Amino acid sequence: MSGRRKPQDAQLAELEQRLGYAFGDRALLQEALTHASVLDGSKKGRSYERLEFLGDRVLGLIVAERLFAEHDGRDEGELAPLLNALVNRHACARAARAAGLGEVVALSPSEETSGGRGKEAILADICESVIAALYLDGGIEAARAFVTRFWGDAFDDVSSAPRDAKTVLQEWVAARRKGLSYVVVERTGPEHAPHFVIEAHVDGFEPMRGEGSSKREAQRAAAAAFLAAQGVQ
Repeated sequence: MSGRRKPQDAQLAELEQRLGYAFGDRALLQEALTHASVLDGSKKGRSYERLEFLGDRVLGLIVAERLFAEHDGRDEGELAPLLNALVNRHACARAARAAGLGEVVALSPSEETSGGRGKEAILADICESVIAALYLDGGIEAARAFVTRFWGDAFDDVSSAPRDAKTVLQEWVAARRKGLSYVVVERTGPEHAPHFVIEAHVDGFEPMRGEGSSKREAQRAAAAAFLAAQGVQ
């Protein structure tokens, strides 16, 4: 489809079959599939960027609503990591590949040559813009059907994944009304390959150390060490 300004009707029809939804206003779908490179600065027509903005919010609402309904016993601190795991560039790009969105996006010849159809950033953007188009054309149920179909087992996978040690420790200290802080004890190595040693400090307990190639990794290791010392699973 190199150099074409818009996806052709046959391509749109095939995409609608994959989506399981027929658009009343196909112009919305075309806009959702138009990369800015195609417009080349022209004020005629729109790229998917405006729809992407809306789609990000619609996706967040759909995922948050489902997590809220499926995890009645979990509070905000437990639900937020699940939301972040399901609403991000990687998750959106994976859904875009499953729906075959990259096959029909309109790109400039230069973007096509540089492999734009397979770029994760573009695929993620298209996913959000298509969600917005579905929402505007068919309402929240049309958008929700897309998420349900193309996120697949991701909801189950993220719910059964091991919980982050920092989150578990935060909940543990909060339940005991203790203070928690992470202190950088040492930073070594060059800028491109640093190594951190960090201590997890909890009021009334001996600090525990963790190491890693980033502050977050070292904090997680310190949190895990503290939990292990206290016999917390």
